[in-house]
Amino acid sequence: MIPKLMFKNTFLFFGLLIVSCGKNNAQVNPTINDTIIATEATEIITDGLVLGSENFSYLPIIKGKKIAVVANATSTVPFRRMHLVDYLLQRNFNIKRIFAPEHGFRGTADAGEVVKDGKDIKTGLPIISLYGSNKKPKPEQLDGIEVVIFDIQDVGARFYTYISTLHYVMEACAEQNIPLLVLDRPNPNGSIVDGPILEPEYTSFVGMHKIPVLHGMTIGEYAKMINGEKWLKNGIHCDLTVIPCKNYKRTMSYSLPVKPSPNLPNDQSINLYASLCFFEGTNVSVGRGTDIQFQIYGSPYLPKTDFTFTPKPNEGAKDPLYNGKVCYGEDLTAVEKVTQLELKWLLKAYHQTTDKTKFFNSFFTKLAGTPKLQQQIEAGLTEKQIRDSWQPGLENFKNIRKKYLIYP
Repeated sequence: MIPKLMFKNTFLFFGLLIVSCGKNNAQVNPTINDTIIATEATEIITDGLVLGSENFSYLPIIKGKKIAVVANATSTVPFRRMHLVDYLLQRNFNIKRIFAPEHGFRGTADAGEVVKDGKDIKTGLPIISLYGSNKKPKPEQLDGIEVVIFDIQDVGARFYTYISTLHYVMEACAEQNIPLLVLDRPNPNGSIVDGPILEPEYTSFVGMHKIPVLHGMTIGEYAKMINGEKWLKNGIHCDLTVIPCKNYKRTMSYSLPVKPSPNLPNDQSINLYASLCFFEGTNVSVGRGTDIQFQIYGSPYLPKTDFTFTPKPNEGAKDPLYNGKVCYGEDLTAVEKVTQLELKWLLKAYHQTTDKTKFFNSFFTKLAGTPKLQQQIEAGLTEKQIRDSWQPGLENFKNIRKKYLIYP
């Protein structure tokens, strides 16, 4: 049986603490120069999960430094039931400013909604948006900063924009010679590597690198790959330190203690996200404007069924697709956990829609990272034929990926 890390009611100590792959963690990939620091373990929780002590190994690195933190609502110190920023301020660390990704610092903005600069009400710290026109920290925004901490929970999908924010933060730090600490967290879809590989000419903020839709890496491992593959502008190298997880294996089932964005409310939505997100490039709703987002799909143009939903404005969806209109589709809230990128629902909806000419929109190619997937679907290829076409690219990616893995 796969061991399960139960974090819904047991507070996980984020990336600084959570789980490393063992005693020789720092020697997993000796050819990669990025620093990996192990943490001390003092308390055993359930199923072998080991939390770290308060004597965190990263604290000496930031002591006496002027700090910027890239964070959102997931950046918590759960055993303290506190946000990372609040915790570090309480311990008298010198945080100067906060950088916020998509959905904002407190995590309430809609997907795609411009996040504005501002001030954190609780701490008074300035918040600089990295979602909108300013996706990369400017030199003046890093002026005086001596170290940057990146602590955001990812879900392992190429089009989930936190890894794009990571890229630009690494690039800005490299250009300004500022060291970056990435506080690693488990990937809830950590063992799945699947989907079409992005083609460089279709690079966008929802896909910046030649990787599959599901990359099967933690955000710390991914940061190492960005450096190692020289994906930063002009091939520059970020002074990167990864604070790894403790006693973590990517085959472990991992339940997030905090939802990573407003429209991923639970484990089921996180597991189905990569498969259902393709619908965002079609005329089919994924349930934005309901409380079971990314666990259902439907539209007014699909055949009438017993299952219906009517989107209405809510947190994270101020004006959802088909606002106030009845949608027909399928309820996936009870389907078994998927272990690959599933195409069956996308193919089913395409074949059943009443108007195929209006099914896809231009965003679909950005999500797929290639025009081939839409072409294959429109040409009537089977799921197996489509999946077979991915295999050469996936095998090549897996060989590259091996160099950067921290965990077994």
